Amino acid sequence: MKLFVGLDVSLAKTAVCVLTEHGEIIEEVEVASEPEPLISLLQGLEGTVEAVGLEAGPLSQWLHRAMKEIGLPAVLMETRQVKGALKAMPIKTDRRDAEGIARLLHLGWFRPVHCKSVSAQEVRAVLAARKAIQGNMIALEMSLRGLLRNFGLKVGAISRGRFEARIWELVEGNTMLEAAAEPMLRVRAALRQELAGLEKLVRQIAFEDPVCLRLMTMPGVGAVVALTFRSAVDDPSRFRSSKNVGPWVGLTPSRSQSGERDVSGGITKAGDVNLRRALCQAATVMLNRGRGNALRTWASHVAKRRGRKRAMVALARRIAVVLHRMWVDGSTFRMEIAPTN
Repeated sequence: MKLFVGLDVSLAKTAVCVLTEHGEIIEEVEVASEPEPLISLLQGLEGTVEAVGLEAGPLSQWLHRAMKEIGLPAVLMETRQVKGALKAMPIKTDRRDAEGIARLLHLGWFRPVHCKSVSAQEVRAVLAARKAIQGNMIALEMSLRGLLRNFGLKVGAISRGRFEARIWELVEGNTMLEAAAEPMLRVRAALRQELAGLEKLVRQIAFEDPVCLRLMTMPGVGAVVALTFRSAVDDPSRFRSSKNVGPWVGLTPSRSQSGERDVSGGITKAGDVNLRRALCQAATVMLNRGRGNALRTWASHVAKRRGRKRAMVALARRIAVVLHRMWVDGSTFRMEIAPTN
């Protein structure tokens, strides 16, 4: 008897629903969200486990990897599609979500998601830590600006290196403002030091990786963008064509068509938001700085026709396609200028 198992994973507990090939529920249970009890439960089922489905999430990749290592047919399912299907249920509980996931598996109405390698997840952890520290440092600077603005003290446009000196210059002589600014500046200094250490680590990882070195031959692509792209894609062979990278990262126009109605909207914003932002940053740098190249010339023509924002998004999509092709072919970026006519 073929069995289809749906898992609704939360931090402490995982709801499990087991369906037969005829769609009949034979078991519903909750177990701890740990590999050992889940594997023990699945191995104790009477029948052949045809598929085990998990909605993609923070704990799912860890559990998926543990089940695949012992030969269980685990499948990571795309979050958007699963959530869309489960919305049809009038009552939402973990038990019903597990049943819904099992029925999606049984019907075959799901899109599998690539489970990233351990090395890719480690790199993404470093990048996430860098972004968190950078974000907190910027938030602290904005808070300081806001505090002083109440007293008519304007920091103005100033470099990061002169920020602390400018704050002390503005609060000098005011005991209360000095007391408020001092601890915030100490925390900012600590964050800057930690951020510098992570920046150094990110550059070291990128320059020691031959794939990242190749990707960084493209203008606008630095260590952070290269590592973000490499860790997000992880395995370039999972794309049959480099053109599929654009839709995967959510940089293609959305479309809503029904009968006589056919509307093209903004980009879909599917996929990895951090990769999409990194590609847009690379596109912005390429458009505004450095030497000309074929991609920049093409994007400039698009900007004249459709505006700079659309040109930036279109260029980001092309950068993703070209980076993937460079990775697959083992080639470097060529700086030939495209014809202007």
